[in-house]
Amino acid sequence: MKTFEDFEKMAMLDLSEKERAHLCERFEEIVTGFSALDEYDTDGVEPIVTVLDMNNIMRDDVAVKMISRNELLTNAPEQQDGYFHAPAI
Repeated sequence: MKTFEDFEKMAMLDLSEKERAHLCERFEEIVTGFSALDEYDTDGVEPIVTVLDMNNIMRDDVAVKMISRNELLTNAPEQQDGYFHAPAI
């Protein structure tokens, strides 16, 4: 089982003893809070990703030509071979 020092090394942290003690207390509170969930029987309960009753609320991704290339390029300060011409970076 991983120790707090293992997680500290993975996160590349260099904590003082006071900081480490404080974080250990907070993590212990979090673990204790989650362990309360062990009291519930979850056999046969399907895992869910969201509690909202929605499937796909996104619109269909349909390509629609809004403006022609020539119209678009009329606003370009510089163009070359039908493309915007920009300085090299």
